[in-house]
Amino acid sequence: MTEITYKSPDGLDLFAKAYGPENAALTVLCMHGLTRNHKDFEPMIDALNDERRYVCVDVRGRGRSDRATDPSTYSPVNYAGDMIALMDQMQIAKTVLIGTSMGGLMAMLMAKAMPERIQGIVLNDVGPKVEQAGLKRIAAYSGSPLPVDDWSEAVDRTAKSQSVAFPDYGNEDWLAFARRTWREEENGQIRLDYDPEITRSLGEAKPGRLANFAMWRLYGAMRKIPLLIVRGETSDVLSKATAKRMVRRHKGAHLVEVPGRGHAPMLDEPVAISAISQFLETIEAGL
Repeated sequence: MTEITYKSPDGLDLFAKAYGPENAALTVLCMHGLTRNHKDFEPMIDALNDERRYVCVDVRGRGRSDRATDPSTYSPVNYAGDMIALMDQMQIAKTVLIGTSMGGLMAMLMAKAMPERIQGIVLNDVGPKVEQAGLKRIAAYSGSPLPVDDWSEAVDRTAKSQSVAFPDYGNEDWLAFARRTWREEENGQIRLDYDPEITRSLGEAKPGRLANFAMWRLYGAMRKIPLLIVRGETSDVLSKATAKRMVRRHKGAHLVEVPGRGHAPMLDEPVAISAISQFLETIEAGL
């Protein structure tokens, strides 16, 4: 593993971690969801157990990356710009993108900005249309991340907010989840590992026809890029109807549904691992 620090276009110090050999034939850039960080992809990388290079980021405001002095910069457009800066610093000419939720929106923006550098995209439980019910649920648990006094309380809070997506998780699963998403501070308090400001506008926007049209047009810009869509069976963010429409509009898209998962699959589930492995192998075969 290699720790990476780099500058955003507006001067923030940002963090990423690379897993796997530097000389791998394929580099995969992994981008997490709204309140997560680079650790979100460690279960997937462990399950894949291959020799590819995975670069996993802490998007600004999360994990070991700087918190923004101007909260208005917490937007997918700026996040995508940060990823391009990372690729440039690491001299990554081409990459596969794996984007969970917000990370998938970042992937769509990057595909629009530099399609020639994107070899394939995995969209994890997100698409051009995001269901308002899911946004409201996420806003309800993420908007006021109060600290807790011990890890058992962090585990309880994690299970309470995420059990709808992972109904089969046990105590060990929740402890591992909490360790990836909370941090212990010098005063002993345990706090969710993100800037609360990242959620301030979540759930407020109600996309109209123009926004809907713009999002599907953005999705259309990906039509020449190989695409894998992963959907949680009970997702309240990516509906089954939207996922099927995405496949109809992209001739190179493949859809896989992860049973027993809501928003969003961890991507270490056997169905997801099999689909991602096959997707990456197909891309490597064309290199």
